[in-house]
Amino acid sequence: MVQPATPSEDPASPDPLRNMALALVLGLLLGLGLAVLRDLLDRRVRGEADIARVTEEPTIGAIAFDKDAPAHPLVIEIDPHSPRAESFRALRTNLLYLDPDDQPTTFLITSSVPGEGKSTTAANLALTIAETGSTVCLIEGDLRRPRLLDYMGLENAAGVTDVVVGRVELADVLQPYVEGLYVLGCGPIPPNPSELLGSDAMRRMLERLSAEFDYVLIDGPPLLAVTDGAILSTMTDGALVVVGANVVRRDELERALGTLERVGGKVLGLVANRLATKGPDAYQYSYGNYRPDTEIEGRGRRPRSRKARRQKQTQPQTPVAQG
Repeated sequence: MVQPATPSEDPASPDPLRNMALALVLGLLLGLGLAVLRDLLDRRVRGEADIARVTEEPTIGAIAFDKDAPAHPLVIEIDPHSPRAESFRALRTNLLYLDPDDQPTTFLITSSVPGEGKSTTAANLALTIAETGSTVCLIEGDLRRPRLLDYMGLENAAGVTDVVVGRVELADVLQPYVEGLYVLGCGPIPPNPSELLGSDAMRRMLERLSAEFDYVLIDGPPLLAVTDGAILSTMTDGALVVVGANVVRRDELERALGTLERVGGKVLGLVANRLATKGPDAYQYSYGNYRPDTEIEGRGRRPRSRKARRQKQTQPQTPVAQG
């Protein structure tokens, strides 16, 4: 016996350093695998990168998600200096300077499926264009599920359907909203919206409005739900397709754009809406919260919208008891 056997002071197992290295490698591989699996299985549009994977049409606007939008859709009135309001002004600038030599003046605002924010986008875009001093006519072209006039607090006793069938004069149903902006509601819901929107009377009405106003915006129905949006796209200079993040899938967006292509409608650009502000797909405002100094110093409660102010004015006042 040369040397007696002695037990080792270091255990053969476990090896902490080796195990940590293996755990790190396996964790990275697992995370990469889950990311690839999510990308393969999740077909929802989450941001501008997903839009670019579907189409080469330009994304001319990016608007972040606002959980308060359903209650206060008109952010231009509610909070005109917020980052979201500035997003609509950036959209306006990009839209009005798409082609300086052949400026489009009549626009269809549509989407692929319901719930992507097309009506909110149309209303805020119309308000920002009116801010420039241009005259704007905003038309509620969704004759099946109209929402626009509800957002703006206007009456819908008569509108597009009445004008097209010759029941009323166009000037009698145009409702002034703010300086330079007039709104034309959809009117009574017709039994045949597609036929009415595709009629010669509808085309003549749009031609008359485009001659009287600097810009005409139509809040149209979703492209995949009905054919009305595709019909309206042939009567305008182009369409703006609102893409709701986490609402529409990539295949649905591709089919909607294909619908416009088949009827000869022109896509002026896409508007990425409802973009997440937190998480891996978060959208960040590059300009931050750049408010006027006077507003920062005297910031109080959030101002009421035009609709809320109108509702408050119409409420009966409680009489003061005489003592």
